Amino acid sequence: MLSIQHLSKFFGKNQVLTDINVTVHKGDFVTIMGPSGCGKTTFLYQISGLDRIEHGDVSLNNQSLSQLSDNQLSQLRLENMGFVFQKNQFLSNLSLIDNIVLPALQLKKEAKKEIYQHAYDLLETMAIADLADMDIRQVSGGQLQRASICRALINQPDIIFADEPTGALNSQMSLEVMSIFQKLNQEGRTIILITHDSHVASYGKRCLFMKDGQIISEIIKEETEDFLLNIEHEAKKLGI
Repeated sequence: MLSIQHLSKFFGKNQVLTDINVTVHKGDFVTIMGPSGCGKTTFLYQISGLDRIEHGDVSLNNQSLSQLSDNQLSQLRLENMGFVFQKNQFLSNLSLIDNIVLPALQLKKEAKKEIYQHAYDLLETMAIADLADMDIRQVSGGQLQRASICRALINQPDIIFADEPTGALNSQMSLEVMSIFQKLNQEGRTIILITHDSHVASYGKRCLFMKDGQIISEIIKEETEDFLLNIEHEAKKLGI
């Protein structure tokens, strides 16, 4: 589904990503760990088309992102990708459900009534349907993160990118949010998620470790007896 070949990135003379090669298959759940400043977020921005690729290539479903115009990239992200971040950008003058439907209203693939029904169904799945008409300042951080997952899913994307989605949540809220991601993956969604938390990383099927802009190791759940223990061991070596 996602092919990353010889990906490098420079900020001026500073090289922040170095010759990264990764393949993500449909239905994968890939988590990425690494110390602060190692290039995790830059890597996510590159492979999702949020940042222009300068060196190497990234292809989604055999479509090279570097060959697309800015408008084509925007359309690809709108139709095929969902995004969940640690700090979610919601419009304070809109209700929760009005924030969720914005990407679908922009895409215009369904009638407005159908879009709102889909959004309500997603809110119901996330157990926050009773908050649909509330102001975003009236809900908790965990509820807001659930709403952000609804927004990421509103256009039924092929792949979801998440950057520290539990970073601002307490342990219980983190558990709830990661259980949702795990369920989405079990339903067939492809997920790439950055985290600094070994327990969060253990919800994935594969864990990649970054250091100094490079992928230095990988642990695959199916190939290890204790996935979490191995992640913790590798994270400790990196000082995470």
